[in-house]
Amino acid sequence: MSFTFTWYGHATLGLETGGQHILVDPFFTGNPAASTTHDKVPADFILVSHGHGDHVGDAVEIAKRTGALVISNAEIAGWMSAKGVKAHGQHIGGGHQHPFGYLKLTFALHGSALPDGSNGGNPAGFLITLPSGEKIYMAQDTGLFGDMKLIGDEGIHLAVLPIGDNYTMGPDDALRAVELLRPKHVIPIHYNTFGLIAQDPQAWAARVRAQTSAVVHVMKPGESLAF
Repeated sequence: MSFTFTWYGHATLGLETGGQHILVDPFFTGNPAASTTHDKVPADFILVSHGHGDHVGDAVEIAKRTGALVISNAEIAGWMSAKGVKAHGQHIGGGHQHPFGYLKLTFALHGSALPDGSNGGNPAGFLITLPSGEKIYMAQDTGLFGDMKLIGDEGIHLAVLPIGDNYTMGPDDALRAVELLRPKHVIPIHYNTFGLIAQDPQAWAARVRAQTSAVVHVMKPGESLAF
């Protein structure tokens, strides 16, 4: 099964597979790197990795417009439900078969307080196994952790990793993450949105190509790639 990956800017991602549109951490309003606006993106499912405003973003508005199901940890799912949005709660290490594939929430080293101060539960990454067996790992906001090797043991087709530093992994740790994960393809995200997370993605890509077998794709906000 083929899939199409879109980077909308920052950590906002899109996946289209089997006619299903999955939107990840939909931060459009107030995002200086956003390539479009929240009223124009398709969504059948919305994945929210943690509670910070640059990841919850426009999830409520988009879910109400499209009727999308929001998938996140149980605390965020409950918060979404209270706002009148359809939601499905999971927890780290737990998986569920959704129409687009099997989704497991993975460990992430980060925070998760919601914009209004509510408990955002534990931050997470996403490991999607498509019906064809291809695995997509979207780390979202995290520092480096050794169990990335266990995720890599699953056989990762595409890994999506932050490289911005300060709030997440920087270039050095993101390179180590590629070495642990051993993906066929890797895409850097969560950089250059703000000055504090400015990085040179091409320099990072050159290091990854020199030290691993991964194919690196440095994308522009709004660009899509078919796999």
